[in-house]
Amino acid sequence: MLLYLQPRLLVIGLLGFFSGLPLALTAGTLSAWLADSGVDRTSIGLFAAIATPYAFKFLWSPLMDGVRLPILFHLGRRRSWLLLTQLSLVAAIATMALYDPAHSPLMVAFVGLLIATASASQDIVIDAYRVEFLPAAEQGAGAATATFGYRIGMLISGAGALWIADHYGWSEAYFIMAAVMALGAGLTLFIKEVRGEGWQVAGAAPPATRHASLTTFFQNFVLAPLRDFMTRDHWQLVLAFVILYKLGDAFLGVMFNPFLLDIGFTKSQIAAIVKLYGLAATILGAFLGGWLVLHWGMYRSLMICGLVHMLTNLLLVVQAGLGANEYFLIFSISAENLSGGMATTAFIAYLSALCKRHYTATQYALLSSLAAFGRTWLSTPSGWVSERLGWEWFFIVSCLISLPSLALLWWLEKHKR
Repeated sequence: MLLYLQPRLLVIGLLGFFSGLPLALTAGTLSAWLADSGVDRTSIGLFAAIATPYAFKFLWSPLMDGVRLPILFHLGRRRSWLLLTQLSLVAAIATMALYDPAHSPLMVAFVGLLIATASASQDIVIDAYRVEFLPAAEQGAGAATATFGYRIGMLISGAGALWIADHYGWSEAYFIMAAVMALGAGLTLFIKEVRGEGWQVAGAAPPATRHASLTTFFQNFVLAPLRDFMTRDHWQLVLAFVILYKLGDAFLGVMFNPFLLDIGFTKSQIAAIVKLYGLAATILGAFLGGWLVLHWGMYRSLMICGLVHMLTNLLLVVQAGLGANEYFLIFSISAENLSGGMATTAFIAYLSALCKRHYTATQYALLSSLAAFGRTWLSTPSGWVSERLGWEWFFIVSCLISLPSLALLWWLEKHKR
């Protein structure tokens, strides 16, 4: 337990908080706002496409490995990019507060896309910072700490925003979230910069050698990380596993708040029960997942945590039958989030282990982008499925679509060298 109290892990936890804060503002919280404004379920499902930048952040991640930002470069490679993305988030979240999805759905979607882009960019930097900042032996603990902070951030922008919206309004909720995000910029000014490689490649070449500099940049920060990853055995199947592992959870997550509102829960109940009990269970699951990775190894942790998490989705079939039963919701959410925290920590540690430190930002961004692809585009039919099949069969489907990833994991373990 003392390991988690070390200053470097506390820093990782704080960065995880600001990484998790924007996500709910374009996902669960936005879905609740849309449902509260009378937007139909199919449209709410389509709004999940706002998170597209999370799936494509690998396209601009090489910039954050090799380009110096003007004016801010004295802060260092990681901190300069981190400050820029955080200030962008503050501005975008505050802008979202100025619009109403019932009257300006396209503008809300556009600003939501800006938030997701800035958030995905912030994630690139924070993930790279974590992998580079911690020694290899602490990557599991770092994943647990990052998950802890991430979930606290999602609690603030999830339960906190719902509570504020219930008492003061949605615009006020988003303005306050922008103010909280501004604290992240303050943190960035105080944390220690990680000294990495590649600063001299881009942004420092004189005009006469600009073409050569861009060519070198492309070779060193775009092609080299991809070539390195493709030297791994069965790398195509590894990428497929990364896409599919959290798909069932993402498919369910898009429609979770609309489901609870539909069966009779209020926004305050969701904030009090789902977010608070769910947070406690997720935190416990995150640290338990870190312990499992350390003592059981990567494969067993991923397999067992993924299987248990898949099965806990079926508890919501019972919840759909019971309706707005607070006691069963406490039980189902606690079980689902406990297993989800375990699976998430094991998954983050797995992604971190796949990265080479020479190409941290690019490789981790590629892997996490693929994971986000499942969460974003493959989950967009979730609203349509819930409308056509009903809530009970929707949750059964969300369970079954997790099976291919576990089958892939078993095959990769069996055929590894």
